[in-house]
Amino acid sequence: MVPANVIFSDINPDFYGRFSLFLLPGTKTSSASDNMDTFQDYFYLGLITKTHGYDGKVVAFIDADDPSAYENTEMVFLNIRGTLVPYFIEERSLKNNKLIIKFQDVTTGEQAADLVKKEIYLPLSALPGLSGNKFYYHEVKGFMVTDEMFGPVGVIEEILDYPAQAVMQVFHEGKEVLIPVNDAVILKLDRKNKTILIKAPEGLLDLYLNA
Repeated sequence: MVPANVIFSDINPDFYGRFSLFLLPGTKTSSASDNMDTFQDYFYLGLITKTHGYDGKVVAFIDADDPSAYENTEMVFLNIRGTLVPYFIEERSLKNNKLIIKFQDVTTGEQAADLVKKEIYLPLSALPGLSGNKFYYHEVKGFMVTDEMFGPVGVIEEILDYPAQAVMQVFHEGKEVLIPVNDAVILKLDRKNKTILIKAPEGLLDLYLNA
């Protein structure tokens, strides 16, 4: 099980079909509060840290285990004052986690400087599909969790990604139940029926439901 901010290599065609939701560089934007709700459909890829040379290039830190998966990315979204704005990439060069980028229509050092400290995003639809019991945290919200002994526990409200352990937040008859996200607990993920079969650690459900 992995969170949304994982690497990918193949861009879903829907990635390019979402332009109508956003404004091109230089276009007047609406207020940030009107656009922040769109961020839930995107994942954080990295940050532009500085300019590179005098011809409009920038250096981006790619926050991924395998940055090489992004060498051929043709377009990204930058967070410009709360609005996700698409930028096409003309040239790129990768060294470790640093990606040197030349964006289309960014031709001077001054224009590049305006992009420093801007966050880089890609849509969740760009993530590769997973199979078996592996899943992205965002995709199982709303799935029904059923314990092999107890029966239906409840619907997943959120995946809470704590430092020590990610947990599924489920409510059973109004009581919160936190179920660990790990291979020993999750027995079967059924995407078609939106269900997850688990084997809860001994005493876990009693701890929450009989408190």
